[in-house]
Amino acid sequence: MEKFKKLGISANLLKSINDENFDCPTEIQEKSIPLILAGKDIIAGSATGSGKTLAFASGILQNAEKGKGIQALILTPTRELAEQVASAFKQFSKYSPLKIIAVYGGMSISEQIRGLKTADVVVGTPGRTLDHIERKTIKLDKVETLVLDEADRMLDMGFKEDVSKIINKCPEGRQTLLFSATISKDIVKLGRKYMDEPIHVNLESNIDASLLDQCYYRVQDNMKFSLLLHLLNNEKSDLSMVFCNTKRYTDTIAKNLRSSGVNAQAIHGGLTQNQRNNVMKLFHAGKAGVLVCTDVAARGLDVNDVSHVYNYDIPIESKQYIHRIGRTARAGKEGKAINILSRKDNDNFKDVLKFNDVVIREEKLPALKKAEMKRSVDVGIKHNNKRISRKGPNFNRNKNR
Repeated sequence: MEKFKKLGISANLLKSINDENFDCPTEIQEKSIPLILAGKDIIAGSATGSGKTLAFASGILQNAEKGKGIQALILTPTRELAEQVASAFKQFSKYSPLKIIAVYGGMSISEQIRGLKTADVVVGTPGRTLDHIERKTIKLDKVETLVLDEADRMLDMGFKEDVSKIINKCPEGRQTLLFSATISKDIVKLGRKYMDEPIHVNLESNIDASLLDQCYYRVQDNMKFSLLLHLLNNEKSDLSMVFCNTKRYTDTIAKNLRSSGVNAQAIHGGLTQNQRNNVMKLFHAGKAGVLVCTDVAARGLDVNDVSHVYNYDIPIESKQYIHRIGRTARAGKEGKAINILSRKDNDNFKDVLKFNDVVIREEKLPALKKAEMKRSVDVGIKHNNKRISRKGPNFNRNKNR
């Protein structure tokens, strides 16, 4: 705890940190907390799992006072991340309680409206936050700290205009903290436009190349699932994540894995919030060893002890590859990223190699037994015994609104 004390963190927050059994600060915490406590604007390159929530929470929890209105707003790209950040704030603020509320789509807006009347800290997705602004049910005139969490993802998801509108509703004299896994030109432009002489906090790569083994297999289209099943059954693994590019494939792969005896669950933007929460509870409790997911649903999920990442589909956006493989080889633990390539993946894989600094070796295809894969033809797919319609409100374009 001595290293945390040296960062200038308040006594009450130190007690909360101690309760969480954190021994020493992570790199992002060590480099950014003193700057945040000094009131500086920062742009930090930091991915999920790096400890950034405690970093930006440190200043907010140290300065906010209960009952003084909304003093901090944290914008996140996904519902899961909003819930996760709000939960972390509640844990860290238990010795200096504040009213913390998460606002995102898929939940009762009337309950959120009631909660916003007495909120001190708000964590929200851009779509729902802007919805409250338009309804005049959120007051941002007392915001002292604005956090843009996973800013690159928010821009990738088309929230640039929404984020700009929200920023313009916050006081000019606020502190702005921007956290992003990648620092693109758009992120730099955002900083120049809305931040006051931001300090860039550069971290070492979250991926330890010496601990991460990356490989790929070339396989015929009709043997792709057979290879995935073979690897899941033969690799020595703890928790595994399997990435697909579409919701439909995510459900189909998870369903077929379960039929083949693999304890798998699917998570994607087409599920209701309660269904997504239930899936994560199963995964965290060790009742599901394989999480099959899309990029949108996976981004922001707090998943530890992942030993294997499987790219069943190679990502369409090459930089998503780094986000995916960054789920493993964390905190000094070894990890493995396995790419399953059929003919249709070749172009995407070429882009991954071209635009990312990665070394991925080719593995010899093992002898495979053909595994039958049933493709979903129903308009709805059962998930945890509940049917999810392919149409309707859960499948609108903006999944976070």
